[in-house]
Amino acid sequence: MKAELFVRRGVLAVAFAGLLAGGVYAQDPTPQQQDIRNDKKDIRQDKKDLAKDRADRNADQRDINQDKRDIKNDKQDIHQDNKDIRQDKRDIRQDNKDIRNDKADLGKDRADRNADQRDINQDKRQLAKDDAKYGDNSAQSQAVRKDLRQDRADRNADQRDINHDKADLAKDRTDRNQDVKDLNADRKDRNQDVKDLHQDQKDLKQDRKDRNQDQKDINKDKKDLRADRKDLKQDRKAQAKAQGKKH
Repeated sequence: MKAELFVRRGVLAVAFAGLLAGGVYAQDPTPQQQDIRNDKKDIRQDKKDLAKDRADRNADQRDINQDKRDIKNDKQDIHQDNKDIRQDKRDIRQDNKDIRNDKADLGKDRADRNADQRDINQDKRQLAKDDAKYGDNSAQSQAVRKDLRQDRADRNADQRDINHDKADLAKDRTDRNQDVKDLNADRKDRNQDVKDLHQDQKDLKQDRKDRNQDQKDINKDKKDLRADRKDLKQDRKAQAKAQGKKH
């Protein structure tokens, strides 16, 4: 009975020792298990880095595409602005030509009006003389009255021409001033579009640089991921080998 009791106590002691050993094993992993855990952690981090760098690369590519569209639009705007500027200059030259013609017409009509007025004044003086000398109903007086009416008609026609010339001159000056404003506005737009083009080209250069750096980061992340997976595979083999030796 004592021998049997001794055996039982020995078995219990071995079992208890095994439990203690198992508890220690669970709480204190082997170097292989720790390496595997670290490898898995590294792999998870590599995947996160890879996903982030890909997102950054894709965002940079979208920026690059937008920059290209902006540059294309800027060039089209500059081309249109230069076209508008050339047209504005042609309009201004034509307006100035019209203004010169209006001034010439105005000067001629004023000269004609003044000449007609002098004729009217001369007719009045002659009429007074003929009325006094020949009478109001004389042939001489009637002829002078006829000339006077004609000169007044001519003078009035010249005055209407003068008024028309003034209106044309005012309109052409307004058109010229508006064309000058349009020219200045188009030049301002063109200069702003040139600035936008330079900025967009600068942005494109920077975005391409960022995209290329992101691609380098992606390649590095892939390399790290492959290396960590390789380490994980090696550590698992080492663990399996270590467990095989225990058995």
